[in-house]
Amino acid sequence: MSFFSKKLGIDLGTANTLVYVPGRGIVLNEPSVVAVSEEDNKILAIGLEAKHMIGRTPDAIIAYRPMKDGVISDYRVTEAMLRYYIDKALGKWNFFKPDVLVSVPAGVTSTERRAVIEAAVKAGARNAYVVKEPILAAIGAGIPIHEPMGHMIVDIGGGTTDVAVISLGGIVSSTSVKCAGNRLDQSIADYIKKTFNLAIGDKMAEDIKIKIGSAIPLDEELVMTVKGRDFISGLPRSVELRTNEIVKAISKDLREVVAAIKFVLQETPPELSSDIIDRGIIMTGGSSQLRNLPELVFRRVGVKAVLAKDALYCVVKGTGIALEHLDTYKKSIIAKR
Repeated sequence: MSFFSKKLGIDLGTANTLVYVPGRGIVLNEPSVVAVSEEDNKILAIGLEAKHMIGRTPDAIIAYRPMKDGVISDYRVTEAMLRYYIDKALGKWNFFKPDVLVSVPAGVTSTERRAVIEAAVKAGARNAYVVKEPILAAIGAGIPIHEPMGHMIVDIGGGTTDVAVISLGGIVSSTSVKCAGNRLDQSIADYIKKTFNLAIGDKMAEDIKIKIGSAIPLDEELVMTVKGRDFISGLPRSVELRTNEIVKAISKDLREVVAAIKFVLQETPPELSSDIIDRGIIMTGGSSQLRNLPELVFRRVGVKAVLAKDALYCVVKGTGIALEHLDTYKKSIIAKR
């Protein structure tokens, strides 16, 4: 590697994209949202600017997330988004092409993986590497992944929940379910629609989840006023919501997450299972910050679960560490170009 080549780690998530530069830390944390104009298909805004437009655009503009369920659903837009993030992280006057390491979900197919690599190269990367998210999450959570020890990672993001057992730098058993933060928001919105005849937007649903949501019922409930549009009269209206109603609304989705954890545990060799009992399950990703989620996992699975420090940033920190020690993590890197 030449002295001048810059390095970038990108956590390309369904909900947020984070960029890490070794030595500088996380330089960028923006929503993975793009606003496109209908007529000429031009990209108008990316990231934070575009997120403010969601649900507030005139007909001529669409604001949407190009990463559906953690994989690239719109190639051209993802490439533009990557280019925007690379330029923004390195500054305008950067003439050296960076080495870019991008995270992909554990269940990614080889075609989807190639799409990520090609998008990164087209967006201006010199070399593009892809690493599976659970491995990066584990590195970022400070787990020594090279030991012959079993570690279980549950990475709950916006689009996907990745569950994996890692030993000797590789994934022993894993699964990826398309049930995560966005699905929880959707369930909350559906519940409010059914119960109160009230239509609320995605942003409001997410606020409810963060402010009063919980994985298990609370004795002292939190209360929040929710504003939306009445389905019958079509006029704005607000209602009071309590925590335990949210618990009810998202319980089905959380069951799916727990089922994924159980499935991976059932596929795990017994030697590693005993390690996991000792070590516990490590939870990373933004949506694992839901109140009492580790407690719910413990009750349902019987293994203690711990929320990693800076859960939201584990994957992107992992990209940074992997970039700084490329030789050490050679085994874990799947593909490069």
